[in-house]
Amino acid sequence: MAKSSVTSAVIAASVLLVSLTTALPAQDLKAFEKRVTEFTLPNGLKFVVLERHDAPVVSFHTYVNAGSVDDPKGKTGLAHMFEHIAFKGTDTIGTTNWAAEKTVLAQIERAYDQLEAERHKIGTPDPKKLEALQAAVDQAIEKADAYVVPNLYPQIIEENGGVGMNAETQEDSTEYFYNFPANRVELWFYLESARFLHPVTREFYKERSVVREERRMRTESSPDGKLFEQMLATAMVAHPYREPTVGWGSDIDNLRAADAEAFFAKYYVPANMTIAIVGDVDPTKIKALAAEYFGRLAKHPAPPPIVTVEPRQEGPRSVSVASPAQPVELLAYHRPDQKSPDDPVFDVIADILSGGRTSIIYKDLVRDKRLSLDAGATATMPGGKYPNLFFFYLVPSQGHTAEENEKELDSVIANFKSTLVDDVTLARTKTKTRAGLIRQLDSNSGLAQLLSSFQANFGDWRKLFTSLDDIDKVTAADVQRVAREYLTPDNRTIATTYRAPEGGAK
Repeated sequence: MAKSSVTSAVIAASVLLVSLTTALPAQDLKAFEKRVTEFTLPNGLKFVVLERHDAPVVSFHTYVNAGSVDDPKGKTGLAHMFEHIAFKGTDTIGTTNWAAEKTVLAQIERAYDQLEAERHKIGTPDPKKLEALQAAVDQAIEKADAYVVPNLYPQIIEENGGVGMNAETQEDSTEYFYNFPANRVELWFYLESARFLHPVTREFYKERSVVREERRMRTESSPDGKLFEQMLATAMVAHPYREPTVGWGSDIDNLRAADAEAFFAKYYVPANMTIAIVGDVDPTKIKALAAEYFGRLAKHPAPPPIVTVEPRQEGPRSVSVASPAQPVELLAYHRPDQKSPDDPVFDVIADILSGGRTSIIYKDLVRDKRLSLDAGATATMPGGKYPNLFFFYLVPSQGHTAEENEKELDSVIANFKSTLVDDVTLARTKTKTRAGLIRQLDSNSGLAQLLSSFQANFGDWRKLFTSLDDIDKVTAADVQRVAREYLTPDNRTIATTYRAPEGGAK
């Protein structure tokens, strides 16, 4: 699934007033508020509804305030795993006989319990017994599969004109979204509420194999994927941002259906979810449908936040990963979370340093000195809810090394910290920040994503507008102060690839 961050949405939202020139007739918050209806059901589920009657279509975005950062220890990849399971249907969608299927699903778990007990017993497991127990698990899975109607949930959506159905698991959230014709709004309410009211861990172990293969392709077979994973694991020593969203291989291999059910019970509660609906809708009808369908979800307290705080880094760190591919270097500096007063300053710094062909890094390393094939920076990595990383990447051009690129980047950063950014550059950066993602915000789906994420992360979707003010208030002195405070060698982690000697250790 695609991946994005809340911080990228923060940057995107700063262009909202510009985009509203075409998307909405008014450009001020009060006018925008007239088109927004927000309400919270008694069980705690929050809705934000935006009327846009330009076309008879509606975008839906369900934001669950839980992601891989919430994976239990030893069960990394669980949030991502449940995202996959969420499309498998319910007790009435995706089965030919739920009563019989439910019985066999329980048989699978009992058989798996016996298999795990033999695997982990004191002493040496009996190979023949392991083989027999695995066969029993496989037979139960095959029996359960006989009751499955594959892909019925997405098929119903597509047959009723739904498009863009997808989901994404991030560090801080899991999000589900698609678009429907305006005359299918009630069907969306039924389908979306049903999978949270009656989720079924159908085809769990089949889907677990899919996720395991996803890790092989995107990380284990990807030099860049392995490098990024090792960079996070080195830069973060305590906070769960260090864990990969897809999960570690051995954790994925041992995930159980009961793990997914427990994760759902803890995090997929109404008080931990926000839904945004944007398009050709009647808010009064939406509110009635929300109460009818989502009001069925039981009220539970929201789960607690992560309490682990990443300790202050006391010196430079580094890690190297052997790779036969093009050399790459990643550099990461610790920074505060998205609610910090300095958050917009980091966004401005990232754009000045690497925002396109007029940026400092591009002109210096890529265009003029040709040390890099590509180079850039990202303000927030890997998520924004908790303290995270300001991130650089360098791809040396042929004939040049990562060390040369790193030395030149150090020179660029040193000069950046010693010289106040000029007014023209600062103004241009703010304008680009406002105008860069108009296309996303001009769409129902883009606005639905932003409304839900801002509401969930800041407690008020109006942060879409106030973030504009935050960007405008950033001064050259702010840029220099933040760069000097955070872009320091002792606060840095460097991850590089290198070519291992032929015949060397694997």
